[in-house]
Amino acid sequence: MSDQKYLPEGWSNLEAEKNIGEFQKVSDLKKAKEKKQTLEGLVVMADAEYNLHVDLGGVRGIVPRKEVSAVVGSDGLPLPVASITKVNKVVQFKVKDILEKENGEAEIILSRKDVELEVRKWMYENLKEGMVLSGIVRNMEQYGVFIDVGGGVTGLLHIEDISIARIKHPNERFKIGDKIKAIVKSFDKETGRIILSHKELLGTWEDNIKEFKEGTTVIGTARAREKNGIFVELKPNLVGLAEHKSGIEYGQKVSVFIKKIVPEKKKIKLVIVG
Repeated sequence: MSDQKYLPEGWSNLEAEKNIGEFQKVSDLKKAKEKKQTLEGLVVMADAEYNLHVDLGGVRGIVPRKEVSAVVGSDGLPLPVASITKVNKVVQFKVKDILEKENGEAEIILSRKDVELEVRKWMYENLKEGMVLSGIVRNMEQYGVFIDVGGGVTGLLHIEDISIARIKHPNERFKIGDKIKAIVKSFDKETGRIILSHKELLGTWEDNIKEFKEGTTVIGTARAREKNGIFVELKPNLVGLAEHKSGIEYGQKVSVFIKKIVPEKKKIKLVIVG
């Protein structure tokens, strides 16, 4: 995966062209509609029909339920959960229509589905293994993290691909709403399934070892206890093996003496001193 590259300027990839509060006039939204811009706003409510109400700063827009997602249920509409889970979240959208009411006010119709379809089309045509994507952490399970990589399209980052240092749960590294970068490990065009990795972006063993020297004492984090000793995380992508010591628990901060660095084997021998 050496040919890492970011998405081209032509696709915003979560960098919406206009952010919350930048629209104070309906005329701005009309221009955005003409240019087919991808915008973003805060969902303040899902009503009884599961339409989303979005704060655009000076005005409010509505995402009709049918425009919430391209993924639909047996009734041809997005599931209610697709709307409910967006409340108090920032979403991307395009301006679908601007309707003039009898009282002179404008009704702003938005579409999140159009963004999703645009992202899926772009990804089908361009996404390749090794690309680096910007994303937002949307959900976490024991086995991994679900990352929104644009327009509601989600990729899965397995726990073993978060860092070289093994952790028990992704919440040891991330929290919901974090903006992170991840590399495309695989992309199935038939199913749209995206598998991501993060550890490649944390530096190589050689990069991380530069700030450590033999004969010094540093702070690390105790990780897995194995037959040969206790693995201690010095950095997310740098782990050394310490001799067993009683009373040391997973996740505990420990002082370790760097006894030996073996570059040819990418190994670090440690002694827990405190």
